[in-house]
Amino acid sequence: MKIIVEENYEKMSNRAALLLASQVHLKENSKIGLATGGTPMGMYNKLIEMYEAEEIDFFQVTTFNLDEYCGLSKENPNSYHYYMFDNFFNHINIKKENINIPNGMAADYNKECRDYESLIENAGGIDLQVLGIGANGHIGFNEPAEKLNVMTEVVNLREETIKANSRYFEAEEKVPKQAISMGMATILKSKRIILLASGKNKVEAIKATVSGKISTRVPASLLQTHPEVTMIIDKDAAALISEDNISANCQLEIKY
Repeated sequence: MKIIVEENYEKMSNRAALLLASQVHLKENSKIGLATGGTPMGMYNKLIEMYEAEEIDFFQVTTFNLDEYCGLSKENPNSYHYYMFDNFFNHINIKKENINIPNGMAADYNKECRDYESLIENAGGIDLQVLGIGANGHIGFNEPAEKLNVMTEVVNLREETIKANSRYFEAEEKVPKQAISMGMATILKSKRIILLASGKNKVEAIKATVSGKISTRVPASLLQTHPEVTMIIDKDAAALISEDNISANCQLEIKY
């Protein structure tokens, strides 16, 4: 795992955008896994700037989103479908038929999960998966637990995740209690992975992710088993890590 520490959120976002752009330049029909939330917003803004400057072309790219809330329609401003179109897809030249996001209003969630796995498999797998990380170490909506889901499944959200996400809703009780999420095996089958983290509230999660100990209680720690992971974080998120307390298979690069 390569750990790149940037001075601030803007530089972290720019670095992530350049890495994603390099994947698309190398393979025009790349299959990209995407995340939502506050952390990747800067990356999406930079990618839009690059597209407008004709530095990147998304016409042949196919995307797969990590997750979606159960019970929210595509038109709901708090759905991840709405987030992706409002913040990214509406501003680039990606084909709408190449956009894949779990359906939070599916009549049969189990079928929706199976179908989503088939879509990824039939596309040849994900070339580059972008991840954020929760303060409790979750990735996607794979919450800390004794056992983790392997494939795309409906998951129950932990109280701390609901509370953290309530900032996007009118009230905490409005936050859905379940979501469809790629499972850990689905994520780990991606050829390359980028994990983004920003802010002091992520320091404990980042430390636990790279400490060398792998535990389902810190789902992100399973990324240590993947051969091609780049973690891009700002200095606030990196405050508790150093060469002395990270796993031997981690390479730390400080860019400021």
